[in-house]
Amino acid sequence: MASLEVWVHFAATTGSILLGAVMLIRQKGDGLHKALGRTWVVTMVFVALSSFFLPAFDPSQWSPIHALSVWTLVSLFFAVRAIRRGNVRGHQIWMICTYLGLLGAFAGTLFPGRLVHRILF
Repeated sequence: MASLEVWVHFAATTGSILLGAVMLIRQKGDGLHKALGRTWVVTMVFVALSSFFLPAFDPSQWSPIHALSVWTLVSLFFAVRAIRRGNVRGHQIWMICTYLGLLGAFAGTLFPGRLVHRILF
């Protein structure tokens, strides 16, 4: 039903949702937080960029979900920039917004007629 590219994108998205949840509930600022955070950022960049190259992607059918992919790239940039400048609060806000965008995009794929809806239901 779905191509390998779709399954890889789906797996990366699912992993990002789970890792993001872990990041939100665990202690902040330690070495593990930094390592997991870097992993999450790389995974999120992959998820966002890969959404534009899925086999079913047709630019004429651009949806709000793809706008959230652009949002993800922008918000990750500002989150990383904030923490590199020592702005912990700004970093937190941008990361939470990024995670909420991820959840919103995933929720959007669950609507009837979307591929993920057909796969899961």
